[in-house]
Amino acid sequence: MISNETVISYLQRLASGAPTPGGGAAAGLHTAQAAALVSMVAEFTTGPRYEAVREQAQQIAKQAKLMMQQGLFAAEEDERLFGALSAAYKLPKDSAEQKSLRSAAIQDATIAAATPLVATVEASVEVIEMAQRLLPIGNRSVISDVAAAAEAARAALATALATLEMNIGAISDVGQRDRLVQVANRASEAITRAEELSASARTAVAA
Repeated sequence: MISNETVISYLQRLASGAPTPGGGAAAGLHTAQAAALVSMVAEFTTGPRYEAVREQAQQIAKQAKLMMQQGLFAAEEDERLFGALSAAYKLPKDSAEQKSLRSAAIQDATIAAATPLVATVEASVEVIEMAQRLLPIGNRSVISDVAAAAEAARAALATALATLEMNIGAISDVGQRDRLVQVANRASEAITRAEELSASARTAVAA
């Protein structure tokens, strides 16, 4: 599992010719890093100068840590479910019956493989919302890390979106496609919000 290995071990697996981990797992880890950065800024928002917003900052830190875990879980689930999809493609297709069973298995596995991508988008959107709340109250000494969090969340969303669009193209069920298209649209909108947040944080740093 990704959570139990070193960074270099994960990167070596990512760089290999193995089918997993891949883009979906990377997206989940981007989300986890974005959430961790938000938590860090919130944890630094302490002391007499920030007493009026200390409780709010601690709430953000607590929620950010939950999103960090959600991002990590999504990364691990993406690896597991994409492995199942790869296995479905390897099913026999010598007879008409086998072809039918293989096709159904691929469809089911493709839909399942989208689940962690949806979770990544949802968690990233929440991270951006937390970062937006933190920007005006956070410790000015580390406010540049709000921009870093926004950029990490943007990377998570863009990476998840690219993988999600591939899944959508392979799904024949109209209802499932429509559901995932809505998630993709939400990701696209959130990317714009992340870019705006990053710009706002950089402006605050320069002020």
